[in-house]
Amino acid sequence: MVTWGMATDAGGHRAANEDAALAQPPVFAVADGMGGHARGEMASQMVVEELAALAGRPPARIGPADVGAAVDRAVARIRETMAAEAGAAFDPVRDTAGTTVAGVVRTQDDDGTPSWLVLNVGDSRVYRYSDGALRQVSVDHSLVQEMVDAGELDAAAARTHPRRNVITRAVGAAAETEIDFWVLHPGPGERLLMCTDGLVGELEDAEIAEVLAAVPDAQEAADALLRRALDGGANDNVTVVVVDPADAGAPAPTAPG
Repeated sequence: MVTWGMATDAGGHRAANEDAALAQPPVFAVADGMGGHARGEMASQMVVEELAALAGRPPARIGPADVGAAVDRAVARIRETMAAEAGAAFDPVRDTAGTTVAGVVRTQDDDGTPSWLVLNVGDSRVYRYSDGALRQVSVDHSLVQEMVDAGELDAAAARTHPRRNVITRAVGAAAETEIDFWVLHPGPGERLLMCTDGLVGELEDAEIAEVLAAVPDAQEAADALLRRALDGGANDNVTVVVVDPADAGAPAPTAPG
C-alpha cells in the first residue's frame, strides 16, 4: 500500500503560487511554472493535468513513452495557449511559458517486479530517503549544475550562486522536450520526496533528512517540510510531495539509467 502527503504555499515573498502538484496513484509529481504569474501557473497546471491522465491506466502499462507523450501534449497545450493570447502578433521565441516537472510513476519491470519510473525536466527534484540517508535521484537541468559537473563550482557554492535559478531545460520552452528517466526498485522503509526548488532553497539536505526520519506520517512530513521552509523566509513558491511505498523485502534501487 502506497501512502503520500502533499503541501504547497506561495512562500513569504510571492503574491501567487505558480507551482502545481499531483498525487494520484500511480503518478506523483511537482511542477514549477515560469513566465510570469498567469503563464507560469498555466504551464505547471497543464503538465500536471496531462500526467494525471496516466493515473487511470494499469501501472504495469506505464512507461517512458507514455510519460513522454503526456509531456508532449502539455507542450502543445502551453504553446497553443500562448499563441491564442498573443493573436496575430504571436512570436514563438518571445511569447513563451514553461515549467519544470519532476515525479515518479509506480510501474513494473518486464518480470513483474514493482518499480518506480522517475522523471525530470528542470530543477525540481526527486529524492530517495533510505537507511538514514537522503540521496538526490534526479539531476538538475540548470546553469549551476553544469558548472558543478564541469568542476567550476562545488555543491555548497551552487546553493548561493547568483545564477542558481537559471534552468537549461523546461517543458514548453521549446517545441520538443527531453526528459531524463531513472528506475528505482522500492526498498523497505524508504521514502520518496518530490519538491520544487523553493524547498531546497531554504533547507539543507540534512534538515530535510531530519524531518523524513522523525515524522512517520507522509502528510505530516510534507506539512513539516513546508512549515520549515516558510519559517526560513521562503523566497519562492514551495511544493512538497512525500511518498511512502511500503514495499518490505524489495530489492535495492538500480543505478540511474
